[in-house]
Amino acid sequence: MRKGALFFLMFFLVIFSISVYSQNTPEIIWQKTLGGSDAEAAVAIAVTPDGGYIIAGGTYSNDGDVSENHGEEDFWVVKLDKDGNIIWQKTYGGSDYDEAYDIAVTPDGGYIVAGDTCSNDGDVNENHGEGDFRVVKLDKDGNIIWQKTYGGSDWESASAIATTPDGGYIVAGWTGSKDGDVGKNHGTNDFWVLKLDKDGNIIWQRTLGGSNLDLAQDVAVTPDGGCIVVGWTRSNDGDVSGNHGMDDVWVVKLDKDGNVIWKKTYGGSDEDYAFSIIATKDGGYIFAGWTQSNDGDVSGWHEGYDEYGYPSPDFWIIKLGQK
Repeated sequence: MRKGALFFLMFFLVIFSISVYSQNTPEIIWQKTLGGSDAEAAVAIAVTPDGGYIIAGGTYSNDGDVSENHGEEDFWVVKLDKDGNIIWQKTYGGSDYDEAYDIAVTPDGGYIVAGDTCSNDGDVNENHGEGDFRVVKLDKDGNIIWQKTYGGSDWESASAIATTPDGGYIVAGWTGSKDGDVGKNHGTNDFWVLKLDKDGNIIWQRTLGGSNLDLAQDVAVTPDGGCIVVGWTRSNDGDVSGNHGMDDVWVVKLDKDGNVIWKKTYGGSDEDYAFSIIATKDGGYIFAGWTQSNDGDVSGWHEGYDEYGYPSPDFWIIKLGQK
């Protein structure tokens, strides 16, 4: 092959590679920063029926994009259009700490928000002691339809919420209480799962765990009307068995009445955590989190270490089959 032809071929391959790479790399369509002069954190987002977005988290500000602060940290919910412009934004809370961790669109076009609260004033009408689960039902414009707190004399925090086929809600998080709305406690903190009706009344509640820390992080509704809950555990007794060492991912399947169908730990001899789970179309489940293990259920850890010699975590994704 002549040099000119070879050069042309190489030039073509370089340009083609750049073109393919560019086509396969998403470009930023828009980006927005939202907040005030103090701290904000967005922790949940959902697509709205009009093609926009609803975002939930917390704010300490009372200026900039934030129109009001009740004291310390508030729930902050922001409605954006498809181009990221603010349609409305509202804060919800009292004079103490209030932070939202999850939000979902409801069948009536409104929203349901879950998090925790230490307040007992402002928008918060009750506190059972320390921190409580807090669930707020909003209409499409962000006005409160109802809001309720759930808990006992110790600390509760709601990590996730989902709508159920009967028009109610399933809420998951953790509790350290054994009184008030909480039926029992296995020791330290337990998974706490609540089934609510459309008005926020408790239909059933379940605590799940052992004598050590058990913290639920996410919940998904399953096709049979039940739910799948994921988090992590340090226990190896009570409801928990098969701990691989340190912290393990713990997955619990409940039926529509809150009865345990199955439960299992996943992990290795180091720390393993899960923060999100979904039901898949084939009837299984997939969860995502991170791991520092390279044994047990975990393989392929990239053997990274920080400056102090501690193992650096990797993403950990597990696909579960039907059960």
